[in-house]
Amino acid sequence: MLIRLLRSHLHPYRGEIGLILLAQFVATMASLFLPSLNGQIIDQGVTKGDTGYIVSHGGIMLAVSLVQIVAAIAATYLAAKVAMGMGRDVRANLFGTVVDFSAQEVSKFGAPTLISRNTNDVTQVQMVVFMAFSLLVTTPILMVGGIIMALREDVGLAWLVAVAVPLLGLCVSLVIWRMVPWFGRMQTSLDGVNRVMREQITGIRVVRAFVREDHEEQRFAGANADLTQAGLKVGRLMALVFPIVMFIFNVSTVAVMWFGGHRIASGDMQIGELTAFLSYLVLILMGVMMATFMATMIPRASVSATRIQDVLETTSTVVESATPRRVAAGAVGLELVGVDFHYPGAEVAVLHDVSFTAEPGRTTAVIGSTGSGKTTLIGLIPRLFDVSEGQVLVGGVDVRELGLDELWSHIGLVPQKPYLFSGTVASNLHYGNPDASDEQLWEALDIAQASDFVRAMGGLDAPISQGGTNVSGGQRQRLAIARAVAKRPDIYLFDDSFSALDLSTDARLRRALRPATREAAVVIVAQRVSTIVDADRIIVLDDGRIVGQGTHDQLLDTCQTYQEIVESQRSAEVAA
Repeated sequence: MLIRLLRSHLHPYRGEIGLILLAQFVATMASLFLPSLNGQIIDQGVTKGDTGYIVSHGGIMLAVSLVQIVAAIAATYLAAKVAMGMGRDVRANLFGTVVDFSAQEVSKFGAPTLISRNTNDVTQVQMVVFMAFSLLVTTPILMVGGIIMALREDVGLAWLVAVAVPLLGLCVSLVIWRMVPWFGRMQTSLDGVNRVMREQITGIRVVRAFVREDHEEQRFAGANADLTQAGLKVGRLMALVFPIVMFIFNVSTVAVMWFGGHRIASGDMQIGELTAFLSYLVLILMGVMMATFMATMIPRASVSATRIQDVLETTSTVVESATPRRVAAGAVGLELVGVDFHYPGAEVAVLHDVSFTAEPGRTTAVIGSTGSGKTTLIGLIPRLFDVSEGQVLVGGVDVRELGLDELWSHIGLVPQKPYLFSGTVASNLHYGNPDASDEQLWEALDIAQASDFVRAMGGLDAPISQGGTNVSGGQRQRLAIARAVAKRPDIYLFDDSFSALDLSTDARLRRALRPATREAAVVIVAQRVSTIVDADRIIVLDDGRIVGQGTHDQLLDTCQTYQEIVESQRSAEVAA
């Protein structure tokens, strides 16, 4: 998965990658040339007292060192540029993929893991790319070149290289092999910590209201302990790597000095050659150490790449038509024909054979008990989900045949849980209509009965915190309604959007909406009968089926389910 991800996202940077390889080759060859020069200076200059030879070759060493430094700096700079650019591209692709997900895919992954995949997992892959281009590409050149140069100095000590390098590689590989499964567990545990923290932060009021701080602390402690345990296991295994490397490194150095000393004493080797050979052995083992360091990072990056690819390769169940149609000019109505819907894996359908029409200029209300499928029904219209059977028609065209932008341009949705983005009142309303003037925004706020508290907050530039947590539930609902009104769509979808309003505000808002929605089809999902009593048609849902249609008065005479809903609410009002 890691190779597939890198292949697809590093392609635009092939020019920079070529320059990195060239710079690293130059830097590595320069570093391989230096020990040989140093050995020659010792044997030909120092031992013979030839000062001119020392100065001339010392100058060459300085020039080679300068080339090495410049090439290494250039390679590191380009490696950072490529790694950061690739990380940016992966995050952008992840974000674009998730934005296109339907509610089904978002629920499948969950918000916490989608966040951690777009942050922590991308960072892991990004770091491996940087380290690979700044270190790993030099390793094979360093090792192969070091072995060749070492053999040039003295073949008699080559067996030390043949023993040290494979032994080091074997020991490190065994440790890395044990680490791989724990990297996967670390990422999963990180998702768990994110999930628990997200729930606790979002539901902090509920936690405090029910005095469940201790319980939530224990939940977080459990998730944190899982992450800590996985991290400790990885840390302990990683702690073995460098002692093993240093032990073999030091033993190899001592062996070179011991056997090399005997060869010098016998006249088979000179001091400069021993110094150069020892330097090349150090370079070879340094190459192995760099490969080892990368090997400790690659398994975790591979796990992260798999998690990233899982998201990128998931296709949305809501797919735009290859030949999208457009809605004809004029009034746009809504029609559901024989709609069935069931969630993936569910044995029982949520909606059964639902059919009704919402004409322009008329208000259609949907009411039913909790779990009757009202919100699911609303979600089918803007294609948050796709129907299992039947059709949803907007302007006479099946929504699956419309372009998504074309479909959404005709719909103004106020969801059951209104969400506001961090910014200002104006920036949130501009989500509905980016081109709306201040006068149009104030008009939308007046219709939504929100202008008074917005003025008290400081006007259109008043700040809104993430999720709208600095305003009340009723104020969030009214701002969400104003956002939909500012769009002036052909179809309004209100999903229980008046539940947090008192009866008088509810009545004023609905009264103000009538002239603003005179030419639009309005669909209102509500729990409260008083909200829909004046609707032109009321659809009564029970267990996902339509059990009654008509006006309020007609349903009181013909629909038992509606009668029970009305009676239960009257009883509640009397009891209150």
